[in-house]
Amino acid sequence: MSKVCELCGKGPTTGNLVSHSNRHTRRRWLPNLMKVSFMVKGAPKSVKVCTRCMRSLKRSMSAE
Repeated sequence: MSKVCELCGKGPTTGNLVSHSNRHTRRRWLPNLMKVSFMVKGAPKSVKVCTRCMRSLKRSMSAE
């Protein structure tokens, strides 16, 4: 299962988890993805979109 937003391409980011004793271990930050259905050419299509894109889509639809 791909953890990538289908609109903006945002994917996992990597870095270090730093403990109190300053030990470093690798970790991943995953994007907040949701399944949303859009109407594409009259048929519903399920798309995985990050919540930031959902927010900007909602804002652009309300402006019209």
